[in-house]
Amino acid sequence: QYRLVESGGGLVQPGGSLRLSCAASGFTLENYAIGWFRQAPGKEREGVSCISKNGGTTAYEDSVEGRFTISRDNAKNTVYLQMNSLKPEDTAVYYCAVGVLFSRRVSDMRYWGQGTQVTVSS
Repeated sequence: QYRLVESGGGLVQPGGSLRLSCAASGFTLENYAIGWFRQAPGKEREGVSCISKNGGTTAYEDSVEGRFTISRDNAKNTVYLQMNSLKPEDTAVYYCAVGVLFSRRVSDMRYWGQGTQVTVSS
């Protein structure tokens, strides 16, 4: 069974930081590009960031550029999203997903995790 499990979400104050993790089981992440996505209440799921198979290329949604950093450790079969300077508008369920293509498009992803809640509120 292919699985992706996110962790590290929680409640933080504006300006705070969180580090999300995405651990894979049943397959190896090194064969895939990886994306982080989020879905806020009443909104469509959107691509936040993505990273290439070897980690050499990354991309970010404009609103998180300079605040979030995506990274991967293929030896640990894990992907991370470091989130700094968090804002209330970052509140959402965050998902990791894998795909063959380097992409932040939902339709390009093959496997999805269950999501982890991030709430930014004072």
